[in-house]
Amino acid sequence: MTEQKPTREAAFALLRQYNQNEALIKHALAVEAVMRYCARRRGQDAEMWGVIGLVHDLDYERFPDRHCHKSGEILREQGWPEEYVRAVLSHGWGICTDVQPQTDLEKTLYAMDELTGLIAATALVRPSKSVRDVEVKSVRKKWKEKSFAAGVNREVIEKGAALLGAELNDLIAEAVAAMREVAEAIGLAGDPGHTPGNEIRQA
Repeated sequence: MTEQKPTREAAFALLRQYNQNEALIKHALAVEAVMRYCARRRGQDAEMWGVIGLVHDLDYERFPDRHCHKSGEILREQGWPEEYVRAVLSHGWGICTDVQPQTDLEKTLYAMDELTGLIAATALVRPSKSVRDVEVKSVRKKWKEKSFAAGVNREVIEKGAALLGAELNDLIAEAVAAMREVAEAIGLAGDPGHTPGNEIRQA
């Protein structure tokens, strides 16, 4: 099959083909939003960054023992360009692949993947259950609690920030801003029954 630039519609259809878990779908949408946001801020191709973010965990539900590698096979079979495939593989660097992030896109995906999980977990323990109430300091406070969202690999986030030469607080701010834009789609728009102001404001 001839390589062609994949569309967002094709990427989402592929994601749905291999994933039924709504939590994984929401995670994919969160990472897509963050990648698009970061691309816009850096003057890069937001469509390309977003599409790669959307499919980065394509194989995780059905092929967890071959994570990233099976995604590479699937995307190549679909005729996806090699730079898209490489970017997906690179987000597993040091965990399940030896493909080190090289481009700004790859470094951003590597850093932001785990970070979106920490931000989502932070939002869900707030009274409002909304990412719109999450601030950088909220995330940093939860960061220090190693038992909180213990599955989030903080070392990977730190390595990603170092690769980008970025401050961790800046990456958190970007990720939160992006996730606020898609709060409804990722299930973090808040509890409809919650009335703000009736509780002590959390840090």
